[in-house]
Amino acid sequence: MMSTNSSDRQAKLIAFDETKLGVKGIIDAGVTTIPSIFIHPISNRSLPQKSNTTDDDNARLRFPIIDLRESGNDLNLRKKAVEEIREASETWGFFQVMNHGISNMVLEETLKGVKDFFELDNEVKKCYYSRDYANKRFTYHSNADLFTGPATNWRDTFGCTMVPNPPHPNELPPPCREVLIEYSSQVMKLGKRLFELLSEALGLQQSHLNDMGCIEGLNVSGHYYPACPQPELTMGTSKHADSVFLTILLQDQIGGLQVLHKNQWVDVPPTPGALVINIGDHLQLATNDKFKSVEHRVLANYRGPRISVASFFSTFFQESSTRFGPIKELLSDENPQKYREITVKEYAAYSIKKGLDGTSALSHFRI
Repeated sequence: MMSTNSSDRQAKLIAFDETKLGVKGIIDAGVTTIPSIFIHPISNRSLPQKSNTTDDDNARLRFPIIDLRESGNDLNLRKKAVEEIREASETWGFFQVMNHGISNMVLEETLKGVKDFFELDNEVKKCYYSRDYANKRFTYHSNADLFTGPATNWRDTFGCTMVPNPPHPNELPPPCREVLIEYSSQVMKLGKRLFELLSEALGLQQSHLNDMGCIEGLNVSGHYYPACPQPELTMGTSKHADSVFLTILLQDQIGGLQVLHKNQWVDVPPTPGALVINIGDHLQLATNDKFKSVEHRVLANYRGPRISVASFFSTFFQESSTRFGPIKELLSDENPQKYREITVKEYAAYSIKKGLDGTSALSHFRI
């Protein structure tokens, strides 16, 4: 039987979901304290960290930035980029890339288009609200794991499947329609290039990761983090790792993204013109733990709205008989297979059911 507290929380979650206005609707109503469903347990909040770091520690905690300029033409520059990507993928699971081929104008217009969607008239925006992730190619909602996660995050999101079956342009909201199509096309080119560099970093043929299907699915998600009156009580996004092959993240200049590195939360500095890249669970599984899918989170803040755009390489809930597991060329007697073979849909279904509870979905698939 459901306890009084949990049934009360469930009723509040349903009421919040039924507004179809998300967190922005709460802010628009003029609240000065956040509703109870958004209050996270103290152990999960952003607490001040002890600062006993030395200059050597600070150097080790400097977030890696990799220049992709000319890495396609100059063999020495390519070798340098591959080595930097290998080191970052093994130790951080994250890095930023500069000179990636997507113009600053497209990046700025993408952020503006996402912001403009979330600031549409309420009655217009409500029409896009849905939790039918399996059948709709564009869904706007607040918290994909609203009814399964332990606490609600201070964030609204839209998700859009752009590859392999993109929506008809008319299915996309006018404020971000054209730029989403253009940005997705550019991200696909960059993703293909990154998977080539990652393949080389693994000592494999350049085409290996693309050939095994890493590039077959792309979901572009726009995130809107409204200003929060009590950011110390909640989170923009709870601690989690991404259940995909690779994520390319465009973020504005407000900041708030943190990566767990050597048991410390490290800020990912907003860098003009840069994109944040992170290894997902599928790639950690495929590389048999050589590359790391690392936990990260987003802090709530007073400033807001914070805008980010996450491009996820995964086919998520799409039907496919293709199973993937640790890459055979990477296995040996000293490095035996650690995971069973699975489909992407199987992983996605388990991840959404589990919710952002601070634990890795990978452990469920270990042999």
